[in-house]
Amino acid sequence: MTEARLIQGNEACALGAVAAGCRFYAGYPITPSSEIAEYMARHLPTNDGVFVQMEDEISSLGAVIGASFAGVKAMTATSGPGFSLMQEHIGYAVMAEAPCVIVDVMRAGPSTGRPTSPSQGDVMAARWGTHGDHPAIVLTPGSVAEIFELTVRAFNLAEELRMPVIVLYDEVLGHTRETVTLPDQVTTARRPAPTVPPAEFLPKAAGPDGVPPLPAFGDGYRFHVTGLTHDERGFPTDEADEAGKLIRRLHAKVEARRDDIVEVETTACDDAEVVVVAFGIVARAAAEAVAEARARGVRVGLLRPRTIWPFPDREVATITAGASTVLVAEMNLGQVVREVERAVAGSVPVQAILRADGEAIDPETILDALDLQGVSA
Repeated sequence: MTEARLIQGNEACALGAVAAGCRFYAGYPITPSSEIAEYMARHLPTNDGVFVQMEDEISSLGAVIGASFAGVKAMTATSGPGFSLMQEHIGYAVMAEAPCVIVDVMRAGPSTGRPTSPSQGDVMAARWGTHGDHPAIVLTPGSVAEIFELTVRAFNLAEELRMPVIVLYDEVLGHTRETVTLPDQVTTARRPAPTVPPAEFLPKAAGPDGVPPLPAFGDGYRFHVTGLTHDERGFPTDEADEAGKLIRRLHAKVEARRDDIVEVETTACDDAEVVVVAFGIVARAAAEAVAEARARGVRVGLLRPRTIWPFPDREVATITAGASTVLVAEMNLGQVVREVERAVAGSVPVQAILRADGEAIDPETILDALDLQGVSA
């Protein structure tokens, strides 16, 4: 292990990307993610990589997709307005099965909103922003160390499943500096390679895991890339059976690994009368509130998703089954709370602490909410 270092969250993201094997970054500066681009501009050239500042976020993700098909692990980073511009290319990357990583450091919106203020308002955009029936994997770190860890994990999932993977965190975490010890080495994954000669190669013929092999341009394999529905040869088709087969496979390759992808962290939930659900910086405030409540003899626990999509509905239902109330705290006007309500299906009352003014939820607000629930000492 390396020595402990004081690292900013956005720097940890860049370091995690390089450690995971990222060798191409295309992006456009936008607060509060710009430090990721700055660090990548510094680190990639010394690691046999390429950094390109593009003219906008649309072209940024387009360049990332192109680099991915050239055989390079590639990423971009942005915030809300830029994330909106990337949505069409996110859908294209899903359909074309281009492995890549997109980091969204959330800020207050809508529109340009409060550029230097935190938010958690992009939860649904990360899942449903692009159109059509598409799968999504979105990881939500809760510390500087986790930003490094989950950035590495995002690259591994993107490569193994041939799809875009989103890392979603807020401005506070992006600009927080914490002392962390980063590993000297990390486990990395590579996309599946063809096992047949070029003459027998079908670009979208998937194996048992639902993931087709992906050669790089120039490897001697010819293949067509399109955002249209296509058959196993990779060529567009209007046949309903072929289109349906493709869309079902895109979902099935994620659903088959759902239990490996979805991660939650729990604190003091075994006997909790109230379970607080929170992610990102709000989970940090919730952890302090839970510790204070426990010190008062109150049975409160914390459930923190590290994966927000696929949503951990089974885990939420199981962990909250013995509680009398679930309290969801999030910096928006109600996005995660609706998923929690769907997961518990009326078995437990669900209350919400919502804030959408560009300020973070503090521990006192959560403790006050516990008082309202009648469980605080």
